[in-house]
Amino acid sequence: MSNSQSHLYTFPGKAELAESLQQYVLKAEAAALAHHDTFRVAVSGGSLPVILAEALLGKATTPQFGKWDIFFADERAVPLDHADSNYFLLKEEFLNKIPAELGSPSVHPIAEKHANQDDDPQQLADLYQDELKRAFTGGENEALPIFDLILLGCGPDGHTCSLFPGHSLLQEKTAWVAAISDSPKPPPKRITLTLPVVAAAAQIAFVATGGGKKEIMRDIFDSEDGCGLPSSLVNKAAGDKVSWFTDSPATEGVAYPRG
Repeated sequence: MSNSQSHLYTFPGKAELAESLQQYVLKAEAAALAHHDTFRVAVSGGSLPVILAEALLGKATTPQFGKWDIFFADERAVPLDHADSNYFLLKEEFLNKIPAELGSPSVHPIAEKHANQDDDPQQLADLYQDELKRAFTGGENEALPIFDLILLGCGPDGHTCSLFPGHSLLQEKTAWVAAISDSPKPPPKRITLTLPVVAAAAQIAFVATGGGKKEIMRDIFDSEDGCGLPSSLVNKAAGDKVSWFTDSPATEGVAYPRG
């Protein structure tokens, strides 16, 4: 656990947020490429792909997408072309909009053959963990994969990835990828990076916008009652490796100091 504190940044609107997020991502990319010539990123769904497109596409300074390895912080057990698929959302809102001259990221989706709500998602989780091991260790055993950057959202209940408040998966210590069959949000069957994997990343960025988030943001940053929420646990475990990119409506009434 870290004793340092996460950073909270608040912007008047999404345009200013996107501009700051662009600089943050490019800095993380530069650090990763200087170290191992690959930028390993995990992303979640929700509104994040749209904000990524706004932050990174059509700008004077652009990422080296050909050196990106994109993984999924969580995914639903559905086909890759399903409306509930995080891969489908990222593809439609971000990947398909990258100009060819900027290069194409290497994208690591789930094994579609086993992406079915009628099946046990554990096999899907095991296969994705194997994919991470091939990408990070060449198949050798390693304690944890170290992502260069994990980009996350925060639900109105404080969940992130598919780690939900009070769920037993918050206690998982050894698996890299876990299965969930009882998600309180549909669809119920999913896979998710575990809390230790998220916390091990070199950098972690949350994006939270809109007035619908202000109550949970107060719980996460200002209330002892919120300390057990999944997003709060990431803050606690990763400390100053965590940066929150928010707009003014999302942080209305939050007393936590801005970064």
